[in-house]
Parts: sequence; C-alpha cells; structure tokens
Amino acid sequence: MPTLHLGFLASHGGSNMQAIIDACKQGRLDAKPCVVISNNSDSMALTRAGTEGIPCYHISAATHPGETEDRAILRTLQAHYVDTVILAGYMKRIGPATLQAYRGRILNIHPALLPKFGGRGLYGKQVHEAVLRAGEKATGVTVHVIDEDYDTGPILNQVQVPVMENDTVDSLAERVLTQEHLLYVETLRGISGGKIALPKFD
Repeated sequence: MPTLHLGFLASHGGSNMQAIIDACKQGRLDAKPCVVISNNSDSMALTRAGTEGIPCYHISAATHPGETEDRAILRTLQAHYVDTVILAGYMKRIGPATLQAYRGRILNIHPALLPKFGGRGLYGKQVHEAVLRAGEKATGVTVHVIDEDYDTGPILNQVQVPVMENDTVDSLAERVLTQEHLLYVETLRGISGGKIALPKFD
C-alpha cells in the first residue's frame, strides 16, 4: 500500500500535479494520487486528471455557495481516503474545516525563497516581477505547510535558482517552474521515506 494518499487542489494548468503523478506512475514516489479538485471547471488540471483516470471534481462557490464549499472539499477528500493535500496552483484560501481536518498535512509550493516575496497578492508572475524589480541575484522555490495566513506556514524544503542579468519574467518563470516540479517530488519522497516529518493523520 502506498505510504501517501494524495488529494490535489488546482485552479489552472496543474503542471506540478502532473509531475507528481508521473513520479508515482514511474515508481519514483511511494504515493497514490487519489482525487483532483478544481475551483475552475475549465482547468487543465481536471483534463489531466481525466486523462490519468483519477477521480476529479469541480467544487467552487458556484457549485457550493458560502461555507458549503469548504465542507464539500473536505467531504470529497475524506471520501477518497486522502491523508495529504497538495496545492498545485490553487488560487483560493483553504477553508477552516479542511484546514483543521488536515492541519499540518496541506502542502503548497511557492516560486520564491520564503519568507521573501510571499504574502497576499504575490503568486505566479507577480512574484517573478517583484524579484526582478528588487534586483535579486537569486530566487528559488519553497515547499511549505499551509496555515491560516498566506505563505507563513513551516518551510519543508527549498532550492535556490540564480537570476540571470538578461532574465525576463517569462525566462525566470520557466527556470523556476522546472525546479518546482523537481522539488515537490523530492519533498514528498522525503515525507514518504520518513526524512521529513508531518503530523500523523488520524
């Protein structure tokens, strides 16, 4: 039986999710992708899940108004026996019910070296724009645990990415994304192998 049972939350492309799924399929990661949830009915993440034969659901404020959205996400994760939640470009805040049920076991990846260039409004290309504006010589990738605030949870793993003199937002984003795919899988391997400790899941 796989060590980790993964539930993915994604809003758009889901390329980090795909990297993790591929690692599971290839035997490089002792984990099972159990379910994919997206708040965007047109997301590539749902298409990827369908192609891979992974159960997938559109759950958003449109399908479940108010607090019922959070409860629906939690019910879906639990129905598929998820023990670790992976955010892969999920653009919404995690609701209190899901956060409490999976406290310490909801992971996110951020395209910078937290605590620098994190917080509300800093995601995707906005992060790379801020890095270049600041004249940084290096940026990177951070995998961290989600808590109640933006990008403030415990850091599990980081990797540095150099900033080149001629970098544009797009060239930097591409190089960082390559490292995201590697670091997310590496971090999950550390968790499944016992080198990185998360709270036990009841």
